[in-house]
Amino acid sequence: MGEEVSSPGSFRGLPCASKTNADWMSALSSRLWDVPLHQLSIPGSHDTMTYCLNKKSPISSKEPRLLQLLGRVLPCVTLPVVLKWSTTQVLSVTEQLDAGVRYLDLRIAHMEDGSDRNLHFVHMVYTTALVEDTLTEISEWLESHPREVVILACRNFEGMTEDLHEYLVGCIKNIFGDMLCPRGEVPTLRQLWSRGQQVILSYEDEVSVSRHVELWPGIPYWWGNQVKPRDLVRYLEHMKTCGRPDGLFVAGINLTENLEFILVHPAWSLEKLTLRGLPYLCAWVRAQCPGSAAGCINIIAGDFIGASGFVSDVIGLNQKLLRG
Repeated sequence: MGEEVSSPGSFRGLPCASKTNADWMSALSSRLWDVPLHQLSIPGSHDTMTYCLNKKSPISSKEPRLLQLLGRVLPCVTLPVVLKWSTTQVLSVTEQLDAGVRYLDLRIAHMEDGSDRNLHFVHMVYTTALVEDTLTEISEWLESHPREVVILACRNFEGMTEDLHEYLVGCIKNIFGDMLCPRGEVPTLRQLWSRGQQVILSYEDEVSVSRHVELWPGIPYWWGNQVKPRDLVRYLEHMKTCGRPDGLFVAGINLTENLEFILVHPAWSLEKLTLRGLPYLCAWVRAQCPGSAAGCINIIAGDFIGASGFVSDVIGLNQKLLRG
């Protein structure tokens, strides 16, 4: 399975992710055009928008009260620590799409003291990016790549009222329009291309889903909540034995820190933790198979997606479908 520890380092000094995977779906063998999306291998990013977390933003109201208090009383000490353990990506959303990511994990929130309609993304703290601007950026990218399909998972919804949900759904419809694929049977690439549809949008609010046919129910995410790569792989293997879900689903290879680990490793960050575990986790990825059988995978999402060959490894798994 490979070694669990590699040279720590950082990939921030490396060139931006290449665009070689920007059109990987349209480059797939025609034999895969009629395979439903939930039987393909699709790369995703976990907590997609954390590359633009704002060090001046307050700590999320969902975090423990002690952490919120420390953020207000000792922001110069608290916020840098929070940011280094809450940042999961360094590539922008456009760079992630260029790199081949096709599942975006969008954690949406309304700040308590924010303006009425300004929605942000959140992971412990709030982003500088606004949701409407980011969705527009994704739409513009799709217009330039008309045979690529993205799966957008709108989640979290911290501080969201019913009116804000309706406002957000209205934005989604206005921005993507006919690109949206209405919920139903999971489509194939050929079906989507024939209809000019490029977006499957899952929305983890049942009331909103019941009101709008353009929204799909929340996509299951296998989150291991583990700090050690071997424990995470053990969890994922257990989930595979439980049988694959009927539709789209995500296996997350993202490691999760806990307070004990942070206290024992004060100089570390989530980036360092991820980079040390990636060789072991990517070896697990390369051993997987897409398809319809029990034990097959679908979407695989990770942190710091530009740090290794993770995206290409996930895309490459689709070649295994051609061997049958």
